[in-house]
Amino acid sequence: MKPFKVVMVTILAGGISIGAAIVGQRLVNDQTPRVDGLTERHPEQLQTLPDFRLSDLDGHEIASNAWAGKILVLNFWATWCDSCIDEMPTFIRAQEAMHEAGVQFVGIAVDRVEDVRDFIVERPVNYPLLIATPEVLALSKQLGNRLEVLPFTVIFDRHGRRVHSQIGEMEAEDLQARIDRLTGTASAEL
Repeated sequence: MKPFKVVMVTILAGGISIGAAIVGQRLVNDQTPRVDGLTERHPEQLQTLPDFRLSDLDGHEIASNAWAGKILVLNFWATWCDSCIDEMPTFIRAQEAMHEAGVQFVGIAVDRVEDVRDFIVERPVNYPLLIATPEVLALSKQLGNRLEVLPFTVIFDRHGRRVHSQIGEMEAEDLQARIDRLTGTASAEL
């Protein structure tokens, strides 16, 4: 091959490689299920707490604005989800430690009422549990649960702005750090 052709082939191959890397990175970024802060990456995602009403275990309807002015941690879970159950003790400790700072945890069970009632007999929970509807499951997708898996947790600040959403189990240290930033104080270690 002549030197000119070698240089041209090398430049072309380099350009293709760089282009593929840029496109690949964009695809990876677009499929990242964890969202920190307010993002413009997916403008179709909800950035504020949506208005919804769900029933609690006693059949009372609770509106999402019931916790207005609080830091709200919504956790989508199910009794059959091992990762969901594994993270519940962290949420229970956090609710106990942070409720006076205006933090409210709410579990949204993707389950049957009877199964959740049976579950809490064995494993009591100190925060409200609501039963999901198909409409709220669609909202979870708009809040960042594009893979529609459990557990899924969303944190809203006192103004109802979504500041974090996460697919998968939430680690105690990460949860504490995120809430401490929102409250402006250091809470007891979870």
